[in-house]
Amino acid sequence: MEEFIQNFDINEYLPAAIAWATNILLAMVILLIGIWLSGKAYKAVHSIGKKYERLDDTLFRFFGSIARYVILAFVFIAVLNRFGVETTSIVALIGAAGLAVGLALQGAMSNLAAGVMLLIFRPYKVDDFIDSAGKFGKVTEIDLFTTILQTFDNQQVIIPNSQIWGAQIINHSHYDIRGVDMHFGVAYAESTDAAREVIDSVLESHPHILKDPAPFVEVETLNNSSVDFLVRPFCIGEHYFDVLYSVPELIKKALDEAGIEIPFPHRKVIVVKED
Repeated sequence: MEEFIQNFDINEYLPAAIAWATNILLAMVILLIGIWLSGKAYKAVHSIGKKYERLDDTLFRFFGSIARYVILAFVFIAVLNRFGVETTSIVALIGAAGLAVGLALQGAMSNLAAGVMLLIFRPYKVDDFIDSAGKFGKVTEIDLFTTILQTFDNQQVIIPNSQIWGAQIINHSHYDIRGVDMHFGVAYAESTDAAREVIDSVLESHPHILKDPAPFVEVETLNNSSVDFLVRPFCIGEHYFDVLYSVPELIKKALDEAGIEIPFPHRKVIVVKED
């Protein structure tokens, strides 16, 4: 030990120690600047979503997180490079790992891609009533992987976004005013003008049916046993189901009171007796 101390030359190790300390200091500076920049990038991207009302905040939080982690990845590589670590192999390893994870999570990635498209183009929003992927209900939540619906019987339906984006989407809440299509049949012996007057009177007195645009009431089909009317009143979207489920009963009662027959299919059976 004494021999080592006697032979120790500080000038021999001083340059290496200074270089190592310098690398540590520079690595810390790079790390601190990188963390600061990643935070600024996240806030900058996130603020875009807050600035414009039509842009979805969830999507820009996601983009902000991607920007943050991309910057941190480059910072991590830069820090390793300061200590002489060969980063080419690390980048290749990260790329291969990313490819493997992407292949293993193809379903999740397709849902993510569909979620990004849904949040960008916004074919529907929270509180809209939609019909898609064979499900109908009120949208309660939209995230990057799933859309959550609440059905009329108060069930929660979670639909992967890829199923919605790849299918027809009917947004029943897109327009403020909606037409409510209904069909009613009267007997051939009845006057169509009298039946139309009865139907018009019911629609006129309904509190949720709009006067403008005016309801559409016309003969649509001459059926086998009835003359069928297409009745399309208009209402504010939030009253759609009130109109849909109240008007048929009201028209039935009004036609009964007016003595107008509502036919139903008849079957005539002929019995042949053999002598």
